[in-house]
Amino acid sequence: MRATVIQAPHDIRVEEVADPEIRRATDAVVRVVRACVCGSDLWAYRGESARQPGQRIGHEFLGVVEEAGAEVRGFAPGDLVVAPFVWSDGNCAYCAEGLHTSCPQGGFWGSVGSDGGQGEAVRVPFADGTLVKLPAGAASDDRLLTALLALSDVLGTGHHAAVGAGVRPGSTVAVVGDGAVGLCGVMAAKRLGAERIIALGRHTARTDIARLFGATDVVAERGGAAVDAVRELTGGEGAHGVIEAVGTEQSMRTAVGIARDGGSIGYVGVPHGSGTGLDLGEMFNRNIALRGGVAPVRAYIPELLPDVLDGTIDPSPVFDLTVDLDGVPAGYEAMDDRSALKVLIKP
Repeated sequence: MRATVIQAPHDIRVEEVADPEIRRATDAVVRVVRACVCGSDLWAYRGESARQPGQRIGHEFLGVVEEAGAEVRGFAPGDLVVAPFVWSDGNCAYCAEGLHTSCPQGGFWGSVGSDGGQGEAVRVPFADGTLVKLPAGAASDDRLLTALLALSDVLGTGHHAAVGAGVRPGSTVAVVGDGAVGLCGVMAAKRLGAERIIALGRHTARTDIARLFGATDVVAERGGAAVDAVRELTGGEGAHGVIEAVGTEQSMRTAVGIARDGGSIGYVGVPHGSGTGLDLGEMFNRNIALRGGVAPVRAYIPELLPDVLDGTIDPSPVFDLTVDLDGVPAGYEAMDDRSALKVLIKP
């Protein structure tokens, strides 16, 4: 079959690889119907996170079960399913606590020795603990399929940030980052009842989506100017909750600067750069809480799925460029130069 591999920084290729097959009785093989490129994939693409030549890449996909192992109980060939970006056994103490990303037997798609989501098919370990079944009728609805794909990562990650930021009805929330995760953070904050949502971003096409998703205000400034702007919008106090969806030192400094005393920061931007940007003394003195990390999206899918199915939330606008497998390398280029927000792949 064909799948996307990374050979070196800025060298993404689609090559013939071995077909996935059942290795353990708890495995399933899923034929990919939709996949996408994540902003975190760009760190490997840019050479900022190490990858082996020929390593598979991509961690967001949904598809149809082609084969199920003898011990798989919840799925059968023909089932439409979505896969969170981490597989997990569903049985350990961490999974029971809703922290599937810490499952001792879990792993990330595209890690060494595993299949990546940007290909024709994927071997799924621990299918019963990992996959979530989707209504069969969704397969014929192109927009809905695209919206459901967001459950594999960005929608759940934005929700995780909003939960970490302590978003509650009537609160004021600021969102640092205008990528797909930040935009989904806007949607999550709206869904959780935030009264005012301030989106920080400079790209009109993205801030337009932020407004569509529920942003009430947009701040185009960066750094200290952004802090001043948010403070002015909030009567000098700052936001009760801040979603940090970038992962740089500057973005974290901004998040601390715009947080209200006693507020919370939910951080989900994959850390990269020269430092954390955290002034623990300032956070201590101002009683600012920090929560977040790798989003356990498997725990959130059952909560978010009904709202996607009935149209209460629709994250599909974050996908603004569609390619086939042959177009994946160009898709990476488009996201790298920011001419695309998030690339949808239809194998």
